[in-house]
Amino acid sequence: MTPTRSAAYLGGAVLLGGWLASAAGVTRQPRTVRVMLPPPEFAQLDAAASIVQSQASRLRNRMAVAPAPQTPIRNPFVFAERQARPVVTTRREPRPVALEPEPVMPVEPELDLLGVAEEGAVRTAMIGLGDELLMVTVGQEVAGRYRVAAVGADAVELQDLTTGATRRLALKLPV
Repeated sequence: MTPTRSAAYLGGAVLLGGWLASAAGVTRQPRTVRVMLPPPEFAQLDAAASIVQSQASRLRNRMAVAPAPQTPIRNPFVFAERQARPVVTTRREPRPVALEPEPVMPVEPELDLLGVAEEGAVRTAMIGLGDELLMVTVGQEVAGRYRVAAVGADAVELQDLTTGATRRLALKLPV
C-alpha cells in the first residue's frame, strides 16, 4: 500500500468519525402544537346555519301535511265538444279517369368533383363516379350521358346529352 493511499483512507476514517460524533451530539427538541381558535365570524356563520336548518325542518313538516293538488276539472286547451253530425252518403258512379303516365326521368349518376389540374391553358377535371376516377377535359363525355362544357378552377359544368340541362359540380371544402 502506498503512503498516499493510506493517507486517503486515514483521512476518510477521520471525516466519518467526526460526522458520526456530531450527529450523536444533536438533541431533538419536542414539537409544540398550536391550537388555533376559530375567529368570531365562524360563530356567526354557525348560528345562521342552525337557523336555516330549523326553518328547513319546519318547512318539511308543513309540506308533509299539505293537501295534494286536485286534478283539473277542465282542459283550457280544448273547446266544448261538438256532437257528431250524421254522415249522409250518396253513391255516385266514379268517372273513368284516364291516367297519364308520368314521364320517367333517368336517374342521375352520383358524380363528385375531386380535383382540378391545370397544365398551361388546359384544365383537367378529376371526377369520381362510384369507385372509378375519370380524368376529363372540355368536350369529352362522362358516364355516357354528359359532355364536359367547361372546367373552372373549382367547378365543372356538364351538359346533359338527353335533356340539354346543365349540371354543375363544385369542389367540396375539406371539413
